[in-house]
Amino acid sequence: MIDFSQLNVIESLKQGLREVGYTDMTPVQAATLPAILAARDVVAQAQTGSGKTAAFALGLLSALDATVVKLQGMVLCPTRELADQVSREIRRLARFIPNVKVLTLCGGVPLRPHLASLAHEPHIVVGTPGRLLELIEKHALPLRSVKVLVLDEADRMLDMGFAEAIGDIIKALPSQRQTLLFSATIPHAVREISCDLQREPFDVTVELEPAEALIEQTFFEVRAEHKLTALQSLLLQHRPESVVVFCNTRQAVRTVAGELAARNFSVLALHGELDQREREEMLVRFANRSCTVLVASDVAARGLDIAELPMVINFDVATDPDTHLHRIGRTGRAGLSGLALSLCAPHELARVKIIQGRLGTPVHWGTLTSSSAALAPLLAPFVTLAIDAGRQDKLRPGDLLGALTGEAGLPAAAVGKIAVFATRTYVAIAREWHAKATQRLRAGKIKGRTFRIREMDA
Repeated sequence: MIDFSQLNVIESLKQGLREVGYTDMTPVQAATLPAILAARDVVAQAQTGSGKTAAFALGLLSALDATVVKLQGMVLCPTRELADQVSREIRRLARFIPNVKVLTLCGGVPLRPHLASLAHEPHIVVGTPGRLLELIEKHALPLRSVKVLVLDEADRMLDMGFAEAIGDIIKALPSQRQTLLFSATIPHAVREISCDLQREPFDVTVELEPAEALIEQTFFEVRAEHKLTALQSLLLQHRPESVVVFCNTRQAVRTVAGELAARNFSVLALHGELDQREREEMLVRFANRSCTVLVASDVAARGLDIAELPMVINFDVATDPDTHLHRIGRTGRAGLSGLALSLCAPHELARVKIIQGRLGTPVHWGTLTSSSAALAPLLAPFVTLAIDAGRQDKLRPGDLLGALTGEAGLPAAAVGKIAVFATRTYVAIAREWHAKATQRLRAGKIKGRTFRIREMDA
């Protein structure tokens, strides 16, 4: 095992690594970082959750001269969620480098705030190709000093139709730069991009075999019209604390979530038609256990990184084995075991055969047992309260915790995760305490001020 202390990086970066608790490198970090820090181009095949974000974040920050207020690094991501995740990781590692400005620039929100934020040039931008190209075309992104370009999850960006936007962005960038390309799969189209963009790249493939070994997979053959009943039975039988249910289409996501909600499950639907705020709120509620079941499409769930996810269920069998592996790879992380269950209609059997060929071993088929619908519904243990104040109001997690355990009289154990955004804050409250917490917060004050409190139940 190689540890981060052996890296030839500045002390403030080593301090950042220590602060976030990074000691031993993951396989993708050990394989790519020497080349990245040597300013070589890199093309790496690595799954979500492999540690690739920290690898290219260290490359970006190592190449950065924070004393020069110029845009020096750019990261392209397929979704807003992944862009937010990447930005957070870069900021965490850059904590001890003074005055580093990282901007997240994604579509789905008005352009004007992004233009305003670019009045003071950032050091690094992270964003989706469409919005970044829009800003480039408005001459709002000065690119002459960009030294490092990162394409994260390149295969998914191509799947989402970003090939032309990526090409236009690259034409606008300086030709003398380092290009880092990360992709869960390397199909021909991604390999072509690498050939066009990179100079003798260091080529790395990292498989997550140990994680896959911790995932127990079972397939169930069931007629398509019986899938919803089968899904309910599996949920009531296993009663997971958190579970992601994958569907192949947006319509299926909406239908399945609606049916589960009607059957008294704590459920949310994550699909591509939500605006940024709706998506953020859903992910916060799922992460803080205010929602037990998250029904999602593959594109919407890209970048979803929930620690200790015990189970995933494929309501639809994935259309290709790579997508199947991405889905099940969201459980069984960090040395924990995971359960992946798949409902297979007769017309999907051919897909299972292809997945079986990719796995190299026969899949395990199970038998569905009927669970009584009279069992207690799968309600989430927490309820989220939204406070219309955030970082801009100088509101900190400790302020809210103090108000809840002080004047509101809640025990500390009743307060779950607190997520603070620029203009709003979300706090998870144990279900049996949420009514009291809402009443007391509305009647009292936080830091001497009164804020609007909203209850978000799933």
